[in-house]
Amino acid sequence: MNKKIRVGAVSYLNTKPFLHGIKHSDLINRIELIEDYPSKIAGMLLNDEIDVGLVPVAILPNMKQSYIITDYCIGAEQEVVSVALFSDVPMDRIETVLLDYQSRTSVNLVKILFKEYWKKEVVLQDAKEDFRTQIKGNVAGIVIGDRALEQRNISPYMYDLAANWIAFTGLPFVFAAWIANKPLGVDFEAAFNLAIADGLQHINEVVAEEHYASYDLKKYYTENISYELTANKRKGLELFLEKLAAL
Repeated sequence: MNKKIRVGAVSYLNTKPFLHGIKHSDLINRIELIEDYPSKIAGMLLNDEIDVGLVPVAILPNMKQSYIITDYCIGAEQEVVSVALFSDVPMDRIETVLLDYQSRTSVNLVKILFKEYWKKEVVLQDAKEDFRTQIKGNVAGIVIGDRALEQRNISPYMYDLAANWIAFTGLPFVFAAWIANKPLGVDFEAAFNLAIADGLQHINEVVAEEHYASYDLKKYYTENISYELTANKRKGLELFLEKLAAL
């Protein structure tokens, strides 16, 4: 295929190992790489502005065709730390929840948790940029990505969405996967999977390059984020999509 394959990647810290592998492989010469926040990349995939992206799994029901093309994902088997409900007050005093505009999967996950696990009615409100300043009093907020790692140092109460999903279902959670909207060819998919896998072998280099102060990135990459798309994670993904359909 002479035309470059358009690849969309999330610009968060949790994607850096993937990007390291892609940018240090021959694959980089065969693709057009675009980086943005998750819901933006999701919209691009749905609109066929990219061919494959690391996208929120919540978009799968909206896709005409979908192909998970790697053995890797953004997942969690315990506390993920970068996807959480943040609040100034305990759960029983939360009245309104601001929904991060950068998210799709996490927004739907929190709706499921409120409905089925926490069994609490709250006002859900779509948020705009700079919404974190509004997280105060009885107003809580879903914050994802790098900003969530920073928000941990601000909000006295944090409800980790992955940890709560696992407590609720007994299954791990998949936030995002490498999903294509068309077949990309066996050779490309194999090379792409290999590049992603190689990036995960260079975690120490990624940590050294980032110089991040808000959280221990080595712990984040090796304990909080779980990158392998295992059979158990696929079960968790299937259950999430079932519950999403019932919302």
